[in-house]
Amino acid sequence: MAQKGQLRQLGVKALKRSDKALDQDRLQSFALRYVSRYATTRHKLAAYLQRKIREKGWSGEKQPDIDAIVERYVEMGYIDDALFAKSKASALLRKGYGKRRVHQALQQAGIDKNDRNDALDLVDDQSWTAADRFARRKSAGPYALEQYDRDKCQKLLQAFMRAGHDFDIASKFVFAKPGDEISADD
Repeated sequence: MAQKGQLRQLGVKALKRSDKALDQDRLQSFALRYVSRYATTRHKLAAYLQRKIREKGWSGEKQPDIDAIVERYVEMGYIDDALFAKSKASALLRKGYGKRRVHQALQQAGIDKNDRNDALDLVDDQSWTAADRFARRKSAGPYALEQYDRDKCQKLLQAFMRAGHDFDIASKFVFAKPGDEISADD
C-alpha cells in the first residue's frame, strides 16, 4: 500500500510521463504545478505552457487560452511581477551585481517596464553597497592583500563592468590601495 507522499509522487510522475496530448484541464494542472513550485512571472508561465503544448500537442476543441490561465493565477496572487522583480533585484544586489546586470536579468524574466523601474529604483539606492560586496568577493582595491599590477587592475575593472557596475564606482574600488577608506562621495 502506497503512503500519502508516495501517492502524490506517483501522480506527478504520471503527469510527466504521459504522452497524451493536452487539453485545457491538463494545461491548468501543469500551470498549477509550475506556480506552486517556482517563483515566476507572467512571461515565464506563458512560455512554459507554450513549451508544454509544443512537446505534448493539443487535443482541445478550441485553441488553448494561455492568457486566461496566466491572468487567473495573477488574480489569485500566485504571480506578482513587481514582487518578483524586487526579490530578484535584491538577490542580485546581495551577490554584488550592478544596475545593468539587474536590468538585464529582469528583462530576460519578462518583467514589464513599470515593475522593472520600481526594482531598479531599489538598485540605485544600493549600488555602492553592491559594488562594495563585489570588491570584497574579488579582493579588489581596499580589500586586497597587496597592490595589484596594471594588468590585474584592468582585469578587475573588466569584471566590475561585466557585473553591471558603472565605470566611476568600479574605478574607485579597483584603483584604491589596500586598506584605503573609500566612500561614494570621493
